[in-house]
Amino acid sequence: MFRDPVLSASLAMSALVSTVMMATLVVGPFYLSRALGLDAAMVGIVLSIGPLVVALTGVPAGRIADRFGAQRMTLVGLIGIAAGSFILSMLPATLGIAGYLAPIVVITVGYALFQTANNTAVMAEIPADQRGVISGMLNLSRNLGLITGASVMGAVFALASATIDITTARPEAVATGMRITFAVAAILIVVALAIAVGSRALAKRPSHSGYMP
Repeated sequence: MFRDPVLSASLAMSALVSTVMMATLVVGPFYLSRALGLDAAMVGIVLSIGPLVVALTGVPAGRIADRFGAQRMTLVGLIGIAAGSFILSMLPATLGIAGYLAPIVVITVGYALFQTANNTAVMAEIPADQRGVISGMLNLSRNLGLITGASVMGAVFALASATIDITTARPEAVATGMRITFAVAAILIVVALAIAVGSRALAKRPSHSGYMP
């Protein structure tokens, strides 16, 4: 299966993107509560914006991918996630909730577009009798990314915050940790973009024969 550059690239990109998306859920509560001083209820409301955006943009993202091409929209989605991550890595806490939500919306719209387009590109290239297996592998790569996001990116945030107990960290330390974490996240998405571009180049070679069972 992994001889197919489109499949291998899609699995790798799915894991990297899921890592970044989980980082938003791990880092977000600490940044909102410690750096911005929001209470628990307000933190929950702000965190719900991202999933709400994904829910509302899922179907339109599918239509866009069908119209403009899955591979092209995969790149657009990755660029959106990278842009949002870069913005968060330079975000001053003085911008408050609005300053945090704007890049989060960019990231989640990019994620909705990427997820739909990436899955479409993969499923279009494989025979019908292998779709269940590949669908399971896509889910596996996504879940592995979520685990990595919770553990590795959480560790990056804790180290970047330079504190033993993150729940008592100073607001400035938490804000610094958030910026460094999303700088790492942006780098991961740049790697995913490089993988996407490379897989497209390989797929366009005359010798490429599609899916190899």
